[in-house]
Amino acid sequence: MKGKRKRSKSFQAAKRSEKRRRTGERTRPGAPPREEAAPEEPAAREAGTQAPSTRRKTALAVALLLVLTFLAYTPLWRAGFIWDDDDYVTENPVLRTTEGLRQLWHDPSATPQYYPLVHTSFWLEYRLWGLDATGYHLVNVLLHALSALLLWRVLRRLEVPGAYLAAAIFALHPVHVESVAWITERKNVLSGVFFLLALVAYLRFRPLARDSSGAAGGPGRYYALSLLFFVCALLSKTVTASLPAVILVLAWWKQDRLRKATVLPLVPMFVLGAALAAVTVFLEKTQVGAQGEDWTLSVVERCLVAGRALWFYAGKLVWPHPLSFIYPRWAIDAGAGWQYLFPAAALVLAAGLGGLWRWRRIGKGALAALVIFAGMLLPALGFFDVYPMRFSLVADHFQYHASIALIALASAGAATLAVPLAGRRRWMPPLAGGLVVIALGLLTWNRSQVYQDQETLWRDTLATNPDAWLAHNNFGMILYERGELEEAASHFRHAIRLHPEYAVAYNNLGNILTRQGKLAEATHHFEEAVRIHPEHARAQNNLGYARLREGRTGEAIRHFQKALEVAPDYPMPHRNLGDIYMQQTFYRKALEHYEAAVRIDPGDTLSLLKASIALQELGRFDDSAVKLRLLLAQEPDNATALDRLARLLAAAPVAELRNGEEAVTLAEKACRLTGFRNGAMLDTLAAAYAEAGRFPEAVTAARRAVEQASARGRTQVARFFEAHMRLFQNRQPLRMPPR
Repeated sequence: MKGKRKRSKSFQAAKRSEKRRRTGERTRPGAPPREEAAPEEPAAREAGTQAPSTRRKTALAVALLLVLTFLAYTPLWRAGFIWDDDDYVTENPVLRTTEGLRQLWHDPSATPQYYPLVHTSFWLEYRLWGLDATGYHLVNVLLHALSALLLWRVLRRLEVPGAYLAAAIFALHPVHVESVAWITERKNVLSGVFFLLALVAYLRFRPLARDSSGAAGGPGRYYALSLLFFVCALLSKTVTASLPAVILVLAWWKQDRLRKATVLPLVPMFVLGAALAAVTVFLEKTQVGAQGEDWTLSVVERCLVAGRALWFYAGKLVWPHPLSFIYPRWAIDAGAGWQYLFPAAALVLAAGLGGLWRWRRIGKGALAALVIFAGMLLPALGFFDVYPMRFSLVADHFQYHASIALIALASAGAATLAVPLAGRRRWMPPLAGGLVVIALGLLTWNRSQVYQDQETLWRDTLATNPDAWLAHNNFGMILYERGELEEAASHFRHAIRLHPEYAVAYNNLGNILTRQGKLAEATHHFEEAVRIHPEHARAQNNLGYARLREGRTGEAIRHFQKALEVAPDYPMPHRNLGDIYMQQTFYRKALEHYEAAVRIDPGDTLSLLKASIALQELGRFDDSAVKLRLLLAQEPDNATALDRLARLLAAAPVAELRNGEEAVTLAEKACRLTGFRNGAMLDTLAAAYAEAGRFPEAVTAARRAVEQASARGRTQVARFFEAHMRLFQNRQPLRMPPR
């Protein structure tokens, strides 16, 4: 009887074992259930071994995801550049030359941040489509779609249920619009691709889905590929330094224990990640400017920021409304008890999952996902100083990589619960998933329209966050450039009220007041800007100009020199110093500054014109003519340059330079452009006719010059023109005195 009962127990155990074998249920506690192959999520396998029908389904799934992603982002095809895109693309000098390509790799100060792969992609695109924003947007969307496909592959290899749903949600979630639609955030989408490629390669090298007694990993070439892709990810954005830690968490989740074969290959990754992350932290402070009062948070305050940020980012994934380019900056107060609820709740959740991870129906998957989410957000949780935290402690683009973990967790949970809840209604889970994806796609399409241009972006930002002082200032600049001075001034004043130590807004308001003729008030605002931020080159230059108008030339020179000390590549102070030295007849010093301004900005035709005048005063007539010809190559209808070159060709003391016929052509064009109403240009035309031997025409032109000067009451000028007319009446050409 005992033997029979014993055999019965053995028989029941065998039946349970067979059932587990047939259903794929794992025997070790805490292991996640194996994902069943579904039509939309075929089991992971090499493409070469897939059945034709499976390959077709995979290809259709890939095509569908690509089409949905591109449809959701269609508003970007007519979008332009926005904030910060000038530093990264439109005004980035390293994109213009072959030497620039070398600079962006070897000189960390050549670009706003040392992410050379990002800037190399911009360098290549500049050669393909110049400054057509559509091309840059297209590449961003393509990279984002590729990341979604790679995420699908990673989750399938890890046997996570709902892998395709997770990939679709990642591709179409509106919280990612900021990373995709903002060209500057190429950092996110490019590093995301390399991050996931590195993970795919590592999973081929060490297939974590195998049990603890698993066989040897894949060929070493996959490890080399993983390392290469990881370095590329770091050179795109160093937030990807978290990859080896992510792999460790995944190994802990999938295996009973961490094996040496899994841990040792990650050591070089940890070293590389730490090294490049340290470079980023250093440059963020010293080059980007993430230091000062806005970043002076205590350790306790930083913990409060981190706890609140974790819930903020999770909340935006669950309910992405409202989204804002700049969220309100939280007032962190270590004395406010309610602010401790956020980190406390995060710790309670982690502790609760830590206590439940051995329960088979929950498993370690949820805890692993939350650890990865928090770990990848670590650089953006307030423990490290990053420049955007000057405006807000959170931003949508901060969670681009980290969001993968929660999206995968939610999709896996939905896929696991959907089958038993739906019962025989197998059409319900795909329908529900499809509706979620379509809803997210529509939200993404709508959100993408905000990134059409700077005006649309700043209007939307102010609608969601009226206290965004940066948005007030930047929107004010748009109005200022459009000539809407009063409305622009009100936004600058609003920015100052919100942030009384914002030097840029003081300087901008000072510029408006200058244009309105309110010089004393403008000077006060320039003084405030310089007091707050002595390194503000434009404010120093503007204050110098204000001092010059007041007759305080010495102070003006000091402010112009300070502006050049702070920003050696700023041309305006050079031009202003040149004007001072010209007035003081220090022509050589004036010439040095004008030529410096032109070297910095070859399109600065005003400095080019003034350099030609300085050269003429120095007796270098040939060089003066060269400058004028360079100017006319850029501005063929510049009447002043035409007149000055015509006068040189007509009356220069250097015989080799004179050319009467060309002088006539240039002088006639200058007079036509000014309607023959400029006496000085008529006088030049007369000199040109005389040099060409056309004295009757010279006398007629000179007489018109005299009449115009007399009609305007300019008696001395009229006498000057009369003297020239008498020369022409005596058939004598005009000659400039040699210097």
